[in-house]
Amino acid sequence: MPAERITSRLAGGLRLPPGTAALPLHPWQAREVGHRPEAAALFDAGLLHDLGPAGEPWHPTSSVRTVHRSGAPAMLKLSLGVRITNSRRENLRKELHRGVEVHRLLRSGLGTQWRAAHPRFDIVRDPAWLAVDTPDGAPLPGLDVMIRHNPFGPGDDAVCLAGLTAPRPWPGRTGIHSRLAEVIGGLATRTGRPASAVAAEWFLRYLDQVVRPVLWLDATAGVALEAHQQNTLVILDPQGWPAGGRYRDNQGYYFRESRRAELDRRLPGIGALSDTFVDDAVTDERFAYYLGINNVLGLIGAFGSQRLADERMLLAGFRRFLDAARHLGSPLPAQLLDSPALRCKANLLTRLHGLDELAGPVDSQSVYVTIANPLHS
Repeated sequence: MPAERITSRLAGGLRLPPGTAALPLHPWQAREVGHRPEAAALFDAGLLHDLGPAGEPWHPTSSVRTVHRSGAPAMLKLSLGVRITNSRRENLRKELHRGVEVHRLLRSGLGTQWRAAHPRFDIVRDPAWLAVDTPDGAPLPGLDVMIRHNPFGPGDDAVCLAGLTAPRPWPGRTGIHSRLAEVIGGLATRTGRPASAVAAEWFLRYLDQVVRPVLWLDATAGVALEAHQQNTLVILDPQGWPAGGRYRDNQGYYFRESRRAELDRRLPGIGALSDTFVDDAVTDERFAYYLGINNVLGLIGAFGSQRLADERMLLAGFRRFLDAARHLGSPLPAQLLDSPALRCKANLLTRLHGLDELAGPVDSQSVYVTIANPLHS
C-alpha cells in the first residue's frame, strides 16, 4: 500500500504539497531533526516540508512514544531522540522490518494456530512503516515511524502490567495505591472472599491467560517474546479478572537459531532484513529474565510488597504452573524450575556502562548478573 494512502486516513483533511505523503512526527522530534545537517539539506532542496501541527490531538500511551487517538484504525510509534531506560529511542530500520515480518509470519497460518489454542491473546501488530531516505538511498535517522494496528475499542480495559502494579496517588485519598490493589480489593468486596484468596486466583488466571500463550509461541514456532511488564498488556473483564492479553513491541523478538529452517518454511527469507535470529543460549537467558523474572516474579513481588498475598504461596502456584507447562515444549519451564541460579538484567549497571541496548550484538547489549533462583528447591 502506498505511503500516501496509509497516512491520508490518519491526517484527515491536511493539505499536502503535490507528490508528497504526510509523515507524522513527535513535536519535540520535529524541532530537533530540523537542525540535523542531513535533514536540513532535504528541507533546502524542497524534498521535505514542515507543515507544523495539524489535525486532531493524539495521546501518549504507557509506551511513551506510541500515541493513540480514539477511533483511529492505527496508533503511531514515533521516533524520539532522547534516552528512555538505556537507549536513544529513534526507530531503527531493522525494527521496522521486524514488525512487518512478525505480522506476516502470523498471517502465514501461525496466527490461526495460536488463536485456536489461545483465542484471547495476540500481538499488537506493526504491519506498516514510513521513513525517509537521502537521495543516495541511505536511511535518514530520526524520521522513521511505525504504523501500529489499534485493536482496542472504547470498552476494552487493556492495562499495561507495569502500570497495573505501580503504586500511585489517587484523587481524594491519602497515600499511594496501585490499580492492582484496587482490583483485588474490589473483587474481595464483591465476592465476600479474603483478599489473599482473590489475589491467588487472579494470579493463576493471569498465568493461564497471559503467560501460557507466550510459552506456546516459543514451543510451537521458536519465537520468544521480550515480555517484560512494560511490553505486556492485560485485558481485564468487567469484574477485574484477567481475561486475555496482548504483547506489544517491534524490538523485542528472539527467533531461535535452532528453528531457522522451520521459520523460513513458514515465511521464506525471514530474518534477512530484521536481524532477529539469536543463538538459543542467549534466547534462553533473555526469555528467562523478561518473562520469568521481570514479568512474573515482578508481579509476585508487587503482590507481596503491597500486602495483597503471601509471596511464598504465589511462588508455589508458579512452580505448579511451570511443572504442568513442561509438556508445551518450551525450554523455559524446566530452566526456571531446575536452575539454582538465573541471569538477571541489571538496568542501572547497563546505564552506568553507557550501553545502548539497541546497538551492537544482542548478547552484549546489556549487563546481566547472576542471582539465586527463588523457584529452585
